Formats: sequence, C-alpha cells, structure tokens
Amino acid sequence: QVQLVESGGGLVQPGGSLRVSCAASGFAFSSSFMGWVRQAPGKGLEWVSTITPVSTKTYYADPVKGRFTISRDNARNTLYLQMNNLKPEDTALYYCSRVVLQGTTWGSLPPRGQGTQVTVSS
Repeated sequence: QVQLVESGGGLVQPGGSLRVSCAASGFAFSSSFMGWVRQAPGKGLEWVSTITPVSTKTYYADPVKGRFTISRDNARNTLYLQMNNLKPEDTALYYCSRVVLQGTTWGSLPPRGQGTQVTVSS
C-alpha cells in the first residue's frame, strides 16, 4: 500500500531555512506527479508545490514562489522541499502526496503521511 513518511521539520527563526523530506513506498514513485501540501492551525489544506515525474517541471503556489524549491530523487524514492527565507505564515504541518491537476489547481491524492511540523517563530 501507499506509504509516505515525512521528516525534517522543526522550529526555525524567521528568515531561516529548513529542508523537509518524504520517503515513499508502495507505488510507482518515479512515474508519479508528487507535491507538498500544508495545513496551518485552524485552516484548510493548502497546495504548496508540484514536481513532474522526471523533474522536468516544477510548480509553486504564489506565497512560496522564489523561496521554496521542490526536488526528488527517484533512485531513492524520496521527495524534498527546501525552504528558505521562512516566514511565520509558513508555520504548518507539511505533507507530501501524489498530486493531480484539477482544473487550474493541484489536488492531493490520499493517503497522506503523518506530516512534519514546521514552526517559524522568534
């Protein structure tokens, strides 16, 4: 079955950097569109970024464009999100998932992992 295990979250000061990772198994990772979504306290799920199966293209939500970089290692079935110049509004539980284009936006396909908490605070 599909398993996704996120790691690498933590507490970081505004302006700092963090890299989160996601180990995937149980499906054809190398041929899947993958992405990151996040959920801030009291808010709904927000799409963050998508990467195509062979890293040809990447897509980012406007709030993170220019600060976050998504990447993948298909040999290791691992997805990454490098986050720079973090802001307090980036505080959320970050999930990786398979994603699909739904009209003009990206949707997360279940299941998701347990997520990794990113907290940006001084």
